[in-house]
Amino acid sequence: MSQRIRPVGDGVISSPDTQTALWFLGVLQQVRVSGEQTGGAFSLTDNLARRGSGSPVHIHEHEEESLIVLDGDLRVVLAEEEHLAGPGTVAVLPKGVPHAYVVTSPEARFLTLHNPGGFEQFAAEVGEPAQELTLPPEPDGPPDLAAVTAIAARHGITILAPPPRL
Repeated sequence: MSQRIRPVGDGVISSPDTQTALWFLGVLQQVRVSGEQTGGAFSLTDNLARRGSGSPVHIHEHEEESLIVLDGDLRVVLAEEEHLAGPGTVAVLPKGVPHAYVVTSPEARFLTLHNPGGFEQFAAEVGEPAQELTLPPEPDGPPDLAAVTAIAARHGITILAPPPRL
């Protein structure tokens, strides 16, 4: 990702009727502000996930990732440590450091901030457009980790292991 970051310019107003919604690895992900809208500076997504949903353990080559928990509970893995993250918790996950999360409550809602932006392009390639603003249907099984790993590599993300268990 050699995208050059430029100032946002005149600002960004992003309303729900212009935002993209994806079903991404069992999560309803609404792209509130894309990297394209911010000149590559950052992207912000709003996520709704059910118990057991989580990200594979991974490393970002380019982005810092922050999770802001709004409702519910997550367990966040950062390097060799695990942290419980309830409402109001912010987890700042540096690039180059292995991290992941798993939802431990029945549902959780959290924001993800990627700096610089662009992670949403990976999510769009792995996921699919949301048919409605609800959780995606229950998956038949785990995602194809080999396929996700190959796509992630094209976006500067290294998948190290499956998502953490509950």
